[in-house]
Amino acid sequence: MKKLLIANRGEISRRVIRTAHAMGIATVAVYSDADRDALHVREAGTSFALGGLASADSYLRVDKLLEAARATGADAVHPGYGFLSENADFAQAVIDAGLTWVGPPPAAIRALGSKSAAKALAGQQGVPCLPGYFGADQRDASFIAEAQRIGFPLMVKAVAGGGGRGMRLVHSADQLPAALQSARSEALTGFGNGDLLIERALLAPRHVEVQVFADAHGHCIHLGERDCSVQRRHQKIIEEAPSPAVSPALRTELGRCAVALAQAAGYVGAGTVEFLLEEGRGESPHPNPLPEGEGAGHFYLMEMNTRLQVEHPVTEMITGLDLVEWQLRVARGEALPLTQDQVCFSGHAIEVRLCAEDEHHTPHTGRVRHFAEPDLSVPGLRFDHALETGSTVTPHYDALLGKLIAHAPTRAEAIRRLAHALGATQVLGLPTNRAFLAACLWHPVFAAGAARIPFLVEHGDALRTRLQATASAEEVAALALLYTDQPPAVALPSPHPRHLRLRLGSKVQEWLVQETGQGRVRVIQGDRVHEAQVSGQRIVLDGVGWSALAVAVEPSAGVPRWHVQLTGGDLPGGTATELWLDDLGFAPREAAGGASAARELRAPFNGKLIALHVQTGQTVARGAPLLVIESMKLEHTLHAPRDTVIESLNVAPGQQVTPGQLLATFL
Repeated sequence: MKKLLIANRGEISRRVIRTAHAMGIATVAVYSDADRDALHVREAGTSFALGGLASADSYLRVDKLLEAARATGADAVHPGYGFLSENADFAQAVIDAGLTWVGPPPAAIRALGSKSAAKALAGQQGVPCLPGYFGADQRDASFIAEAQRIGFPLMVKAVAGGGGRGMRLVHSADQLPAALQSARSEALTGFGNGDLLIERALLAPRHVEVQVFADAHGHCIHLGERDCSVQRRHQKIIEEAPSPAVSPALRTELGRCAVALAQAAGYVGAGTVEFLLEEGRGESPHPNPLPEGEGAGHFYLMEMNTRLQVEHPVTEMITGLDLVEWQLRVARGEALPLTQDQVCFSGHAIEVRLCAEDEHHTPHTGRVRHFAEPDLSVPGLRFDHALETGSTVTPHYDALLGKLIAHAPTRAEAIRRLAHALGATQVLGLPTNRAFLAACLWHPVFAAGAARIPFLVEHGDALRTRLQATASAEEVAALALLYTDQPPAVALPSPHPRHLRLRLGSKVQEWLVQETGQGRVRVIQGDRVHEAQVSGQRIVLDGVGWSALAVAVEPSAGVPRWHVQLTGGDLPGGTATELWLDDLGFAPREAAGGASAARELRAPFNGKLIALHVQTGQTVARGAPLLVIESMKLEHTLHAPRDTVIESLNVAPGQQVTPGQLLATFL
């Protein structure tokens, strides 16, 4: 293996490049038109343009990827994760082209890549599975009939792929037809395969997965488990190892089942076997029940991912191993470097996924106006990303920006270290979930190790309320920074008070700001008067110190907008808060949100309109689904904000929409 082509993009491409270069292997990056200036392109030894913007025209084109390998002299292909990483036809095409495939054999991908096939194989090995229907008959009538046998609630899942796409929770029979249609559509778009399965749903389990590794010499071991229970839309955002709910006995049994499944499929390389863990409920259907006691529980197979996982860094941190290096060595025909007894675990690691989305998990696109990492010289801190100032986040790929990981001797210390690192991370210019992730880490349920899959359903609204309830001190500090003669001043210095009409988040407020010279500013609202001293990014407000960073971003509907990040004041140590400020001083009153806002539905993000559920003149109830926008590989349904009548529809299925675009009006 002399030259490795990475058939991927972004942070995973950079991750593979880093290890390959350390091993003396040359690398080839591929890129779409949207990624022409991306970091992974510059860091590889050679790059090749695939053309196109969408995944279907670039990273999902087998012919273009093989052409890139031929043109650049690559002799091996690493698929990363996502895209074609679990595509058996791509793996076979790479092998048929005489190249080394860094992944499992195509036959193993076929056997395990389908959730239904994997469950059938698991049953033969005594690995427990939930009751369900995994048959070839994909008619809605068959699913409806089988659902009555299985019982509700149940989960609809895409047979192919993962990442939460094509998954729907169904509580009653009347919800099933719409769930089947929606899941099938999303699966077809995401994986090119609309086949589904249904299985009984567990309402409050943990998501626990086991990292397995096998070589071509018959050896297969596991590297412990990861707990990935904190999820939104069935997609993980926080992962940790080890799981706070898994005892040594349970770890042994989970590992045994995972290895048995992998070996039954003739597996080679890195893979992850995912389970649902239900703690201490009823009698276990497992043929080898676990002893009662702390950490004991019943587990059921979800699926096996036949690739490296996004969350593999937490396993690397607690084992001290480089899983990409293991992948490359196994692909070269080498035996696993360790036996099961030689695998050692140390400390606790937690990873958060930094995404271009707001606290409501709505994806956003835009340009990164400012980016700064936390201090990575802190022991046990790691940041896998593809970010830099000036990066553009497009709607063509998913919302993941990077992964921040902390390792420490104890779980509590890992939480503190990671939360402080999030507070020191600066990504300004577009919304991210940075502050939301930090709030999750500090939540007492997560801190106690008690978070299960419904964690965000149960606590998400309270977390959002806390983030949106901006304290007046933070608002005043932001105004003092923006409206003095210190950079990034937005007005000429003046000794006279300036009247401001500002939108801070969802609130529109009136203020007076008066500069008194030499970086001093007085901020007035009603009978409240605040004195501030501003010097660069440092603000002393009413005797309390703050640090602030602000950037101007694209105007919203022509209204000037700033993104401000603040630390200090009375915030918990090491945390940071963010504010979005719109200056409405020269905008019409409607821009502040008035009667017209209640009569309009506008696109919240870039995407493609794929479905309209209403027509002009139709009466709809509050919360009724109106239309579906596909963005960043997911479908997002927009609902009626109130009981109303559709006055007009301004878009049609298949049309691309942009943020703020008028979609519909209401009477």
